[in-house]
Amino acid sequence: MKWRGRQGSRNIEDRRRSGGGVRAAGGIGGFGLIAVLAIGYFLGVDVTPFLNLGGSQVTSNRTVELTPEDEQAAQFVSVTLADTETVWAEIFEQQLNATYRPATMVLFKGATQSPCGGANGASGPFYCPTDRKAYLDTDFFTTLSRRLGASGDFAAAYVVAHEIAHHVQNELGILAQANKARSRMGQAESNRVSVMIELQADCFSGIWARYAQDRLGTLERGDFDEALNAARQIGDDTLQRNAGQRPNPHSFTHGTSAQRQNWFQRGFETADIQQCDTFGASSL
Repeated sequence: MKWRGRQGSRNIEDRRRSGGGVRAAGGIGGFGLIAVLAIGYFLGVDVTPFLNLGGSQVTSNRTVELTPEDEQAAQFVSVTLADTETVWAEIFEQQLNATYRPATMVLFKGATQSPCGGANGASGPFYCPTDRKAYLDTDFFTTLSRRLGASGDFAAAYVVAHEIAHHVQNELGILAQANKARSRMGQAESNRVSVMIELQADCFSGIWARYAQDRLGTLERGDFDEALNAARQIGDDTLQRNAGQRPNPHSFTHGTSAQRQNWFQRGFETADIQQCDTFGASSL
C-alpha cells in the first residue's frame, strides 16, 4: 500500500499519552472478539465466559511513552482514514446523492473511555455510534500480524476501513435499525443480525479497497490478498478453532472466514453499495 509521505486526516483524536479507569468496550466492536480470543488462545485461557459481558473495570494510570513505531502507526492510520474520507465522499455523492460526514478516529494506548463504554488493549478496535467515533489501540496491529497471522500494511488498513464501514452504516441509519431489532430478539437471532452487520461492513470495506485502487492508485501487488487473508484469519470459525473450541454457528457474531472473504470480495468486485445488502440476501 502506498501511504508514506501522503497527507493524513484532520479527524484524528490522539489520546495515546493518557490513561485511566475504563469499562470493557461496548457498541460495535468490529474486532473486539478477535483480541479476546487471541489472548485466550496464546495464554491457554478459556475466555468464552467473558465474551458477552457488559464490561469490567480496568484501571490504567501509567505514563505512556510513544516510540517511533507508535508514531509511524499513527501516521499510517491518519493516511488510511483520509483515504476513506475521500472514497466515501465520492460514493455518497455518486451512488446516494448525499453528503458524507466523516468519523473521528480516536487513537489510544492501554485504555480510554467512550460513550459506549471503555476500551483497553483486550477489547480491540470498535466503533461507537453515539459519538460517531472509531477507537483504535495501534498495538492491535501487532496482535493482528504476529498472533493472528494477518500481516501486511493493507491488512492493517482493512481494520481501519472496517471500523469506518460501521460509521457508514450509522450514517445510513442501518446501524440504529439493526440494533433496535436486536434488542427485541433472543441471543441466537441477535447474533445472526450481528453477523449481517459485520459482513456488510466487510462488503463496504471491499468497496473502499476498489475505489482506493481505481481512484487513488494506492494498492500494490499483494494488497488484495493481504486483506482476504485478514478476513480469513478473523472469521468466527477460525478464531474458535484457534482457541481450542469446536465452532458453534449459533454463537457467531462476525461470520465465518469464507463469509467474510466472500463479502469483502463482493464489495471489491462490484463497487456498488446496493450489492452489500446482507439483510436482504437469500444466504450469507
